[in-house]
Amino acid sequence: MDIVYFNGPVQNADFTFAERPGKAVGIRMAEALNGLLGLAPVPHLWNTVTLAGDVRHRCAADRDTVGREQREARALAAKYAPGPVPASGLFTDTTPAVASLALEMIQSLLAEGTVTVRELPVRLCVRCGHMMGMTAADDCRSCGNGVTRGARRALLVFDRAEDRPVLERADFHAAGARTPVHLLNMAHNVPRQLVLSRTRDHGVCLSPLGLEGLVLDPRAGLHIAVLAAAAGHGSVQPVMTVTENAAANVAAYGAPFRRYGTTRLRYALHGRVPYGVVNARLYEVHRAEAVRGLFTDWYLPLCAARERSGVSAARLPALLKFLRRVDLARPDRPQAEVLADVRHRAAAGDMSWVMDARALACALADRENATGLAGSKGGARS
Repeated sequence: MDIVYFNGPVQNADFTFAERPGKAVGIRMAEALNGLLGLAPVPHLWNTVTLAGDVRHRCAADRDTVGREQREARALAAKYAPGPVPASGLFTDTTPAVASLALEMIQSLLAEGTVTVRELPVRLCVRCGHMMGMTAADDCRSCGNGVTRGARRALLVFDRAEDRPVLERADFHAAGARTPVHLLNMAHNVPRQLVLSRTRDHGVCLSPLGLEGLVLDPRAGLHIAVLAAAAGHGSVQPVMTVTENAAANVAAYGAPFRRYGTTRLRYALHGRVPYGVVNARLYEVHRAEAVRGLFTDWYLPLCAARERSGVSAARLPALLKFLRRVDLARPDRPQAEVLADVRHRAAAGDMSWVMDARALACALADRENATGLAGSKGGARS
């Protein structure tokens, strides 16, 4: 099967999954769908090309003994504490495979004229040289200085053709699903000229293209990270899990990087999950402690894939009761024809099955047989 789900690379900011489980919804959604499709686990994808990461590294007392890459790796491992990192591994937007593919793609895009390198006027921080944009800006976000100077600098630029939208219905992976109109309208609102190079201490270095001191914009790089991860799994149809808000922020910059050769990247939208109101009392009231892990780590991310505007906190009790009832009644073995139908729908992006008791029971039975993780029927915590 060519379709494989990958999480949209999560920014390596200052949090842990224990503190903010909502950050893992895209990861858990991809894991659940890949598991249902019978696919091997994929690595968790991370965005490490951040200005905040640059600042943290510069301000660290051990910056002379701990390299930026090592610091990022430590921060990523800490996200999973007190547990280990996933056995499938971690994959960032600066790994050698991503950097190699990025340069390969950019050189191809340069050759065909989709992107260009040309000098443009910019504002630079007089203290640290950070590129702050084309016009006067607020204080430098890299060092806090408020004084800039004008300069001309060679940049990597994507000029969007007037009749070429940056986002189309075909860029979303969902059979028959309604694509949010406001995302499609982005095609008419983004600037015609997008700068794809940035001043960062960490990232995909663009010096081989003659752009010294610049790296690829992370909004473009995270798309390439998904393509590179997909290549490692032999998939030409990678599907990137992403919220509507994230899609709005990155889609324009990813427009030149969603397709390469026979590989086509699409977005699978998901909503947010109100984990803040999922507490012990909820499970106690509904006598559902046995399915706690199953509910938080597996079922709610799947519900988020169905309810792309977000899972309502008011619906949590009903969803928990539904899952517990279906789990208690699930068969020991999934029916072959039902499982085939559920897999077909999951591969096509049709998530309506998560509220279909027969289909959900089949998916639960398949999950237990594949992983040995039982729900309430097995008497163990998932």
